[in-house]
Amino acid sequence: MESQVRGGTRWKRFAVVMVPSVAATAAVGISLAQGALAASFSVSGQEFKVTASHLEGWGFAQYGGIDTGYTSTDGKTKIQRPVAISSFDRAEITKMCQSVKTEIPLIGKTIYLRLEAGPNAQQKVEAKNLYIDVAQLDADATFKNIDIGVAVQDKTRGPAVKDGENALPGGFAQQAEKADLRNVKQTAWATTAGTFKLSGLKMRLGGDPKMECY
Repeated sequence: MESQVRGGTRWKRFAVVMVPSVAATAAVGISLAQGALAASFSVSGQEFKVTASHLEGWGFAQYGGIDTGYTSTDGKTKIQRPVAISSFDRAEITKMCQSVKTEIPLIGKTIYLRLEAGPNAQQKVEAKNLYIDVAQLDADATFKNIDIGVAVQDKTRGPAVKDGENALPGGFAQQAEKADLRNVKQTAWATTAGTFKLSGLKMRLGGDPKMECY
């Protein structure tokens, strides 16, 4: 049993917050509801879609948080959204696609922005001190040396809790030496990184719904 927990157990098509058990998901939700993870990070009122054929990350940590944003209708009404903050000391991404859908009321049009990078194993997206505020995630995942249920202040992997967050002592977190994700499909509210190298970058803007990553 020990070898299964620490030797890279696989979870097929796990979803929502990259938490590989119902108990872990519930713990994050309860902590948020009780204010134990009182993180606050300001974002726009739009989420975006991301896909990747392979994300390989070292120094992985994840904990709950709350992103503060504004509605896309009037841009004034403040709303808060619970998120799972996934962080990596270092990550390499192959065949990454990112897209965002934007409504333009004044001209009655919908515009799609699509970004692609890291087209192959020789040209990968490279990131350091990477944070992703995840709303939903599907992937095939393998974790190496994973610890579930670590207090935020006691985690030993992943970059420090980022500026703007207030994850209180005792908040729920999980960490792993390495996270290997394939067939990644997710929606997110924010991505930040210390450095973000986009090899083979392509960016397109248009009105075709097929421009979305999925």
